[in-house]
Amino acid sequence: MTHLLALTLALFLDALFGDPRWLPHPVRGMGGLIAYFDQRWNQGSGRRAKGVAAVAAVLAIVYGVSALIVHMSYALSVYIGVAVEAVLIFTTIATKSLAEAAEDVRRPLEAGDLPEARRALSMIVGRDTKRLDEAGITRACVETVAENTSDGVTAPLFYAAIGGAPLALLYRAVNTCDSMIGYKNEKYGEFGWAAARLDDVLNYIPARLTALVMVFIYGGRRLRRSLAVLFRDARRHPSPNSGWLEAAMAGLLGVQLGGTNTYGGVVSERPTIGRPDVPLRSVHIRRAVGIMIGTVLVFTLWLWIGGMIVVLAGAWGESARAL
Repeated sequence: MTHLLALTLALFLDALFGDPRWLPHPVRGMGGLIAYFDQRWNQGSGRRAKGVAAVAAVLAIVYGVSALIVHMSYALSVYIGVAVEAVLIFTTIATKSLAEAAEDVRRPLEAGDLPEARRALSMIVGRDTKRLDEAGITRACVETVAENTSDGVTAPLFYAAIGGAPLALLYRAVNTCDSMIGYKNEKYGEFGWAAARLDDVLNYIPARLTALVMVFIYGGRRLRRSLAVLFRDARRHPSPNSGWLEAAMAGLLGVQLGGTNTYGGVVSERPTIGRPDVPLRSVHIRRAVGIMIGTVLVFTLWLWIGGMIVVLAGAWGESARAL
């Protein structure tokens, strides 16, 4: 129950403050640790084993420090414990900042200012943006909102509900490892193997739960078609988890995602997801953000329902043993 209270308070903090730059952010510390091991261990032979050791070291430090902080806080008072845990969980979620970043793209796009929309988009995606038209900018932004609904919000909340702030921060550490070293290239193919695989494992359940919440809440008259798109196209994405979010969003919006992207001048062809019932326009960014926010709220409600079931089942088990 304290975990559920803390994660709910964390959502309120995120709605109020977003990602304040003045707050020392744990992800910066995680990034420093990962960079340290990358510089010293990502060389010579045995890079896969070194990568496994690096990820294990980062996770042990992050989990150990956060668990100690939470334990000491609860030792002082349950109220202090919940408050400290809420602040720590707050640092792992990004609902408001994701919505604001998407709006930073949508506003100039609607005003016809493509250069500014491309510049804002380049802050949140890794692909080249200089030649994207309105449809390309919209597609990139919608894909980012869809994917990060799980990565940036519901997945850390899911792990916070299970194991509190330490587990939410451990998830964020894995996610940060993957974003920094989990690339399939010559430099990180071996060293980042563990980070990429572990990120896939930890996102497996949250991504699918989030996609299902998304579709069932917003499907409406398009429910059957959205479910068809979800189960048909989710596995077409290179990522075993991101495809579920993009397929859910594509089905709900009636648009087609995926296709051709360019990274550092290199063209990357991806399978398309969804059907182009309507052309991609800036309004789809606003709709994607609305779907993201509603999905987060309902997902949190589901966590509460699941938590209450666990608590009641535990109380019933205790009563049965006492009899």
